[in-house]
Amino acid sequence: MIVLDASVVIAHLASSDPHHERATAFFRARAADSFLMHSLTLTEVLVGPIRVGRGEAAAHTMTSLGIAEWAPPAQSAARLARIRVESGLKLPDCCVLDAALSTSAPLATLDVRLRHAAREAGVEVIDFG
Repeated sequence: MIVLDASVVIAHLASSDPHHERATAFFRARAADSFLMHSLTLTEVLVGPIRVGRGEAAAHTMTSLGIAEWAPPAQSAARLARIRVESGLKLPDCCVLDAALSTSAPLATLDVRLRHAAREAGVEVIDFG
């Protein structure tokens, strides 16, 4: 199981994204793996496609990639706030880091700040080369 940041999925979905080839290669190489995304992160990914009438297609692609939604357990607000204070990340990135920490799963991201904060927190980060 691998926790995904929005950056990886957005890059895969958008052929014009500068990281599209790397993200697509990642999913091809990891076809046998399962993936998790925080509810907020899934929302972040779907906003653009829904805006242009491609929400169902994007959701179908994410399902076909084996991406499942992860929701934080009840009473997790203080933990998320602590991650925000300690890491200095924006809240959406804190949600991704929280999912990785809570599930003890490696994290895939193209975001340099999130990658650094995850490593500092002891999370394994997938290298995109």
